[in-house]
Amino acid sequence: MSRIGKKPVTVPNGVTITVNNDNLVTVKGPKGELKQLVDHEIKVEVKDGHVNFVRPTDQIRHKALHGLYRALVANMVKGVTEGYKRNLELIGVGFKASNQGNVVDLSLGYSHNIIFEVPKELKVATAQEKGQNPTISLEGIDRQLLGQVAAKIRGLRKPEPYKGKGIRYVGEVVRKKAGKTAGK
Repeated sequence: MSRIGKKPVTVPNGVTITVNNDNLVTVKGPKGELKQLVDHEIKVEVKDGHVNFVRPTDQIRHKALHGLYRALVANMVKGVTEGYKRNLELIGVGFKASNQGNVVDLSLGYSHNIIFEVPKELKVATAQEKGQNPTISLEGIDRQLLGQVAAKIRGLRKPEPYKGKGIRYVGEVVRKKAGKTAGK
């Protein structure tokens, strides 16, 4: 049995979970509404403030989907109650970030600025404090979308291993390599 899959998802007050005939799980909460289509072979049972997932057999595919869908629905429940937040920092001389609504203008040392449009489901904020690195803050209820957008922004200028310049998550540790040494 999947250790993750057999744990029930607790439904907090103010959150409603419905499952229709097509196995479409809808989670509504104070921050919004999320939907996830669950594989038709995995049974979703909502009762007594808990959501349980039951798999039909012990096939490898069913085992994998069992834990996957439980984790996805648990993330949806947390998203509509608390929400998710991801912070990125720009490390490098002259690196800047500013936003107009959901459009982020990034100056990352290239010959041109990069204009990045963030999906409307997410809130974006940029900050540039004196003596600090510029930061980009992303907030939303959909964990998958938030992680994908944060990864795309980070991918515009990944941290390089010699000086550590680039975009990284706040708290991310970048291992630095030793540079060249002068020969005799």
